[in-house]
Amino acid sequence: MSQIASLFDGAREFMRSTGNESQWPNCYPTEEDARIDTMRGCQFVCLDGDEIVGCLSLVPGPDTTYLKIEDGDWLNDMPYFVVHRIAAKYQGRGIGSFMMSWACQSADNVRTDTHEKNAPMRGLLESIGFKPCGTVFVEDGTPRIAYHYVRPGSKEKGGFLDWLPWRKSGLTR
Repeated sequence: MSQIASLFDGAREFMRSTGNESQWPNCYPTEEDARIDTMRGCQFVCLDGDEIVGCLSLVPGPDTTYLKIEDGDWLNDMPYFVVHRIAAKYQGRGIGSFMMSWACQSADNVRTDTHEKNAPMRGLLESIGFKPCGTVFVEDGTPRIAYHYVRPGSKEKGGFLDWLPWRKSGLTR
């Protein structure tokens, strides 16, 4: 877990150095966030040999942050996964692109958000097919640009979504 926490620290430093001073405030995310995501089966790492060079959380929706979107709309209302807490050890080596491409190959619908000042992440997302859809507000009330990826040609099935129990029947008791 400490290696993942170190990735978070590096990503936080990189964001600050590129003009994004306010995303991931107050030491968020933490090693405990990584531990919780791991226990939930949502934490994934990117390896280069034996070295952990990146991480992300790929969490099944719905996500309460995405229930309300302003100044736009999601591309569809199908079940989706959310990418949270993505971090790469090295910048400019394609690690972030590799991880986000993996997420998009793993699910038909992927949503994420980022701060308007996070130009590197915005560029990455748009380069692999994510569309900006509007504005969402995270837990502390600050705005984020909402992004949505829909795999070309996807219909009712594909990726991880096939095995989810609510995929066909919805969230009913």
